[in-house]
Amino acid sequence: MLISQILQPDGRLAVVVRDGTEAAIVRGATSTYALAEEAIAKGQGLAATIAAHGLGEAVDLPALLAAGRVTLPITHPDAAHMHLTGTGLTHLGSAAARDAMHTKLAGAETLTDSMKMFRMGLEGGKPAAGAVGVQPEWFYKGNGTQAVAPGAALTAPGFAEDGGEEPEIAGIYLIGPDGTPHRIGWALANEFSDHVTERVNYLWLAHSKLRPAAFGPEILVGDLPVDIRGTSRVRRAGAVIWEKPFLSGEANMSHSFANLEHHHFKYGLFRQPGDLHVHMFGTATLSFADGIKTEAGDVFEIEAAPFGLSLTNPLAFDPAEAGPTAVHPL
Repeated sequence: MLISQILQPDGRLAVVVRDGTEAAIVRGATSTYALAEEAIAKGQGLAATIAAHGLGEAVDLPALLAAGRVTLPITHPDAAHMHLTGTGLTHLGSAAARDAMHTKLAGAETLTDSMKMFRMGLEGGKPAAGAVGVQPEWFYKGNGTQAVAPGAALTAPGFAEDGGEEPEIAGIYLIGPDGTPHRIGWALANEFSDHVTERVNYLWLAHSKLRPAAFGPEILVGDLPVDIRGTSRVRRAGAVIWEKPFLSGEANMSHSFANLEHHHFKYGLFRQPGDLHVHMFGTATLSFADGIKTEAGDVFEIEAAPFGLSLTNPLAFDPAEAGPTAVHPL
């Protein structure tokens, strides 16, 4: 089952469920967030909650997407309580691009920190059931103000050195009243980053990740396939300038999702009742690693069959900063 949110003609949100090619509005649902809250309160799954509401008017979701009426598949009523975070070096092959960016002037037998982290994941990222594995690289991207809807621009700040796509799978979570994380589902995500800044020194990775991110258009509810095969591409003036398959799912990863989820939600900070989390699980495929220098107006496209509609976002840059940010004392 796939769920999404659309804007109705009067500006109100409606929740849409799609099973195959048929899509319809969920009766009485004001938002995906409200549906998830209801499911938690009733102690049932999201599918059962939707079934209890019933389906109403059929909609043409691709047409609504083209018209700009498909928005983020979930938002929080207070953007400050929506957290965008992620993990890196989690996918088989992901260390190759990172290591090329972080190569040090050392002997060939010396592992970079990126390769050390990747090896740790290979050796301990998939623990036995009930055990805790090695923790992954982790980063913070921002709150809900940084969440970008499908079709909207991913805008790099004026001081950015680069604006590059990262095709990923995101887990969507709502924290229940007792502090328990509840997974709503999975979505395509573009974990937009500044790879030029990151390449200068890996300690600047935290800076490079403080950028917007897009996810959706639809959330996959239920089990995630173990082998996900998608395509990431960059268009310029309508023509494809770069295209490459990307792999995800646990069959293509050095960490299990359970291990990655544990190492995010082990912090009480991320188990605050009512908070919404969009946690991105990494990638092994970047146009930047193939020498692509993106430009304003380029369009990123990410697609994978289990997730329904493709995620498409143009690239934009804010005007260059005029000078240092001033702080005014009180």
